[in-house]
Amino acid sequence: MKKIGWIGLGNMGIPMAAQLLKASYPVTVYNRSTEKESALTAMGAAVAESPEALSRESDVVIVMVTDDQAITAVFEGEKGLIRGQIDGKVIINMSTVSPAISKKMDELCKLQNCRYLDAPVSGSVKQAETGQLVIMAGGAKSAFEEVKPIFDVLGKLSKWVGDTGAGNIAKLAINSLLALYTQGLAETILFASEKGIQPADLLELIGNAAIGNVYTKIKGEAILNDDYKAAFALKHIVKDLRLARDEGISSPLAKTALSTYERAQAQYGEEDLVAIIKALKSLNG
Repeated sequence: MKKIGWIGLGNMGIPMAAQLLKASYPVTVYNRSTEKESALTAMGAAVAESPEALSRESDVVIVMVTDDQAITAVFEGEKGLIRGQIDGKVIINMSTVSPAISKKMDELCKLQNCRYLDAPVSGSVKQAETGQLVIMAGGAKSAFEEVKPIFDVLGKLSKWVGDTGAGNIAKLAINSLLALYTQGLAETILFASEKGIQPADLLELIGNAAIGNVYTKIKGEAILNDDYKAAFALKHIVKDLRLARDEGISSPLAKTALSTYERAQAQYGEEDLVAIIKALKSLNG
């Protein structure tokens, strides 16, 4: 089995790396803050002191970090990946970042005879814990096919969607819809509540109607339980909507959603994105 290096142990990185360990892949991990490594070392993971060191121990390197700046540090830092032994290897960037940073990292990898895939995921912590993510990949199709067995451990669907950056575009499109849908759900609940309809009753009706889905159920329950612990933090949807805007999305709904989430970020940025309902409630007085 291919030896896997994993960089980034956040809310998604830990359960995703754990899935690979459960599937008996040899995994070496690196994280900027070392205290997050213990859960995986207890499962048998090895630890590297830097991305450069991790590259020496890996056939495939997977990166799951926050943003473009973190990607630059991982690849181009003093002990970054491109300083390591990456000749002939595959580097998979599963972070939600800009297509531009993927194209830049792809060029750097080509100079080192290394193949790069952008392969962000759709799904949250629960899907990561159960290997039910949806993975969209951009880059060389041959590289995608080579690492697809790894993707099959992490997700229920992995799909090649085009050249470098295409996976990032697909993810930004999906997250734009996520933002619109979450705000729409919040506005619907608030409107009905103002007219005397109990949120629990409305959500039961929605759940049994054609527009009902798993996401409505999960986020509806969070609203009913006043539970806004971040599965996907509101600040991250702001980042993704800005990236989508920078790629050219300019529709009326996208513009409105970005404005709404940006105004909510200062107070609710660390909470789940469904906390937008609290921001809308305060805006409505």
